[in-house]
Amino acid sequence: MFIIQGSAREQGNTEQLTELLTEGLDATTIRLCEYEIEQIVDKRHATEGFEPVEGELRTIVEQMLEHDTLVFATPLYWYGMSGLMKVFIDRWSQCLRDEQLQFKERMKGKKVYLVVVGGPNAKMTGLAFVQQFRHICEFMGMSFEGWIIGRGSKPGDVLEDKQTIAEVQQLNLQFRQLQS
Repeated sequence: MFIIQGSAREQGNTEQLTELLTEGLDATTIRLCEYEIEQIVDKRHATEGFEPVEGELRTIVEQMLEHDTLVFATPLYWYGMSGLMKVFIDRWSQCLRDEQLQFKERMKGKKVYLVVVGGPNAKMTGLAFVQQFRHICEFMGMSFEGWIIGRGSKPGDVLEDKQTIAEVQQLNLQFRQLQS
């Protein structure tokens, strides 16, 4: 299992919820805020095309490609993913054109889960983002397995969201059964 953590805050609600989800599991977590990932420069229609996939982006992508189950974890910012997560996924356009990566072929069939934490109405306002992620998965041929949307504003608030904690514990149990 590979966790892509899109929060800029260490030990914020999103990270706390993801840690509960993966407790006792064999999982690798990367925090996008610890990597230098530049904005994409779209040169598809110019003679030079996209830049090669290099540096820290390539490091993350190669790690991700080695896992069958991916968890994308992000705070809900303006009804969508964090800027860190958006830049990472935007750069997939570049990855798709890197013949060495065989990106789309290797992403196909991966199981994807989404963990989102937002304010008090996140379970409703986050649904459009869930749909966006479903479309991303469909395009890439990945299997969108499910999502959890937690409520929390100040660090630690999500741990008081009993409904979400129960959902996380149930999904953790399913993961444990699959890994045993």
